[in-house]
Amino acid sequence: MGATAGAVWGRAEQQDFRSRVRGTLLGAAVGDALGAPVDGLTLEGIREAHGAEGLVDLAFGHGRRGSVTHLTQLTLFSLDGLIRAQVRRDTGAWHPPTDLHRAYRRWAATQSDWGPDERRKDDGWLAREEWLYARRDPARACLIGFGDDIMGTLDAPKNPGELGPEAAARSAPFGLLVGWEPQLVMQLAVECAAQTHGHPTAYLAAGAYAVIVHALARGESLDGAVQRALAILAARPGQQPVADALQYALGAVRHGMPTPGRVEELAGDGTAEGLIAVAVYCALVGDDIRHGLCLAVNQGGPSGAAGALTGGLLGALHGETALPPAWLAELEGRPTMLALADDFAMEMTQGPALHGPAGSAPGWLARYPRA
Repeated sequence: MGATAGAVWGRAEQQDFRSRVRGTLLGAAVGDALGAPVDGLTLEGIREAHGAEGLVDLAFGHGRRGSVTHLTQLTLFSLDGLIRAQVRRDTGAWHPPTDLHRAYRRWAATQSDWGPDERRKDDGWLAREEWLYARRDPARACLIGFGDDIMGTLDAPKNPGELGPEAAARSAPFGLLVGWEPQLVMQLAVECAAQTHGHPTAYLAAGAYAVIVHALARGESLDGAVQRALAILAARPGQQPVADALQYALGAVRHGMPTPGRVEELAGDGTAEGLIAVAVYCALVGDDIRHGLCLAVNQGGPSGAAGALTGGLLGALHGETALPPAWLAELEGRPTMLALADDFAMEMTQGPALHGPAGSAPGWLARYPRA
């Protein structure tokens, strides 16, 4: 993007991009909120609890309808870390994985502290949001990965046996770096995933998911976005399980009416590559966003992650106005998400007007400190 951002971003483009950023974040959150209450239930268990159709509306979880889990919390901190990385770039210190690790460490503090700590001056605004200081079934891999200052890397990843979908489910924001080349988007998502999910299948699934979101945010079709991810994956060692899962998802679209059985087949053991296959499939075959999300969560695997991954794709594809308004109305933390999404869109499209060699807006640096 650089200094030419003004030339690239006309007003219509900025508004379209902002709608896709909001859609990605809110879509992932609403999918998480929909699926989380039935996490770990079998399909039979879901039907026993919610009727023959399964889950078709927000259900109670964590004391209310519309509550989100650690997957959404971490996705918010992904966005926060990306904004902070851009802001720090002016200082000549440019290593986004480190900025993301710092952001995820701020999330880790929300899981152990009673509330925001005013003494931490470099926290920025997101870590001061009281509602984020709630433990929402955080995955053990995330608590271990972000439990100390040592950052997992591709050479020395944290939890090298971890195959779960949680790293992929916080990776949609990397796809919103629309000014980046897709190969770099994948590299950043992969490096940040290895901070908690060190198995190649898990971190490459996160990278592939980010590339799919990236293509959607740039206006490509979902089918084309998956093909782009497959092309970039091809060069990566260990990519076969992820590539096979995505190919399988594309093939399944042609095999008749979608059923929970087909979704469960795609999900497999609930590992990262199966869950991104579920997300791609449900986003492709859903009649609308509500149908696609319900299809994703009505299965015996990790329903919250399936909903979050599917919602991120659908939101990036269609923008915020396509999301079910009745669900958004009840979504926990929506004001925070809208503020963060708009800040991210502003940073990406108008960053030079907010900070740079010629001077910086003090209010922006208070929200996103360079420290």
